[in-house]
Amino acid sequence: MPFDFAASGKGEPMKEVIIYTDGACSGNPGPGGWGAILIAAGIEKELSGGETNTTNQRMELQAAIEALSVLKFSCRVKLHSDSAYLINAFRQNWLRNWQANGWLNSQKKPVENQDLWFKLVKLNQQHHIEWIKVAGHQDNIYNNRCDLLAKNAVKH
Repeated sequence: MPFDFAASGKGEPMKEVIIYTDGACSGNPGPGGWGAILIAAGIEKELSGGETNTTNQRMELQAAIEALSVLKFSCRVKLHSDSAYLINAFRQNWLRNWQANGWLNSQKKPVENQDLWFKLVKLNQQHHIEWIKVAGHQDNIYNNRCDLLAKNAVKH
């Protein structure tokens, strides 16, 4: 379902959206879930989903993909996650290095979860995203709510 309040018509300033995401897995690999909260113009929208056989890292990435995918137009996004894997890939240029090395990591092995990284690269090009690392399981109410959404969405 598109996130209508994030729409930006021609000539209007780019809308700002705050996103919190989290992933969870019962066993790794095992059944997993993801959760996201989008906040814009005083409106909050919660999203969640899950898979029967996945990993925690895949659920962290899927949460960001699902949240960004509901935006109808290019937006200015502040995406918060407790996943160093997700945030560092953008902030520490891991993605750029992986692409330059033919999608091989620093150990010269194929980067895991390439299918999801390809989607995130495309979404990152569509939006102006600030990737923000938050401490997990602390006093951040939105991160805690995403954690609960993800855990409740785990597919057993």
